[in-house]
Amino acid sequence: MAHNDTPTVKNWLSLLLLILLWGTSFMFTAVSLESFSPVAIVSLRVLIAAIILTFFMYAKGWRLPVDPLAWAVFLLLGTMGNLLPFFLISTGQKDISSGITGLLMAFMPLATMILAHYFVSGESLNRFKILGFVLGITGVAIVLWPSLVGAHSNLLSGLLIFLATFSYAINAILVRRLPSYTPVVTAAGVMIISSIAIVPLWLWQDLPWQQSYSLEAALSMLWLGVGPTAFGTILLFAVIATAGPTFLSYINYVIPIVAYFTGVLLLGEVIEWHSLAAMLLIILGIALTRKRVLIE
Repeated sequence: MAHNDTPTVKNWLSLLLLILLWGTSFMFTAVSLESFSPVAIVSLRVLIAAIILTFFMYAKGWRLPVDPLAWAVFLLLGTMGNLLPFFLISTGQKDISSGITGLLMAFMPLATMILAHYFVSGESLNRFKILGFVLGITGVAIVLWPSLVGAHSNLLSGLLIFLATFSYAINAILVRRLPSYTPVVTAAGVMIISSIAIVPLWLWQDLPWQQSYSLEAALSMLWLGVGPTAFGTILLFAVIATAGPTFLSYINYVIPIVAYFTGVLLLGEVIEWHSLAAMLLIILGIALTRKRVLIE
């Protein structure tokens, strides 16, 4: 499908909705953690999304592949793009606020840029990309510095979230290097195989039928599966198909801002001025990497 040279109103509304879905997901994860373990959050997110995406796929007339190679690809993408980062983020958020989590996750496009230099042809680094990366990693260091020099115990949690950005970055490279399939079929297959891999572990470890859950946490958990994971995936492919990946990249500037101030306004998280400075550095770093170099 050809991309629009000028994004339509529908494209902008879809992008705004995607920003809200993903930008607020860290807040809903924080609420879910009140009753659910990190493994439970990962399991339910992929399981709910698998059900919704499979129904959506069959409604569109598409079918799952039977080729073993396809399912091997789905498993790899599911591990790096869902299971591992969801678990790292959920575990890290036990000690880190939702706003700081969203801020750290903003480093993902910079991590992708570095990996693409080595593993994707035509994605070489230049002086602007390098400077943008330096600004971004400086922002991450500013976020983690109080834990590094103080008596805080959340340095490891911050590093886990930081590692999640590289998990997503590796997934982005794999998507470009591995065989491709119809996007929604891929998304459904990834969620199905991810569910098969993680749900038995959750049932064995947590014995969920013996647990009690608050209504607020249960609704947040349900929304994480329905909204950011399932509907967000469908919306993602729709935006890419109609407006292109460059247009989609605008979310990288806004999601950390939405995540940070959602936590402040709705969860009562504290505004930290060094975090705001870090946010600015990371966003400037992302912007700088988009600058074209005419002569290398």
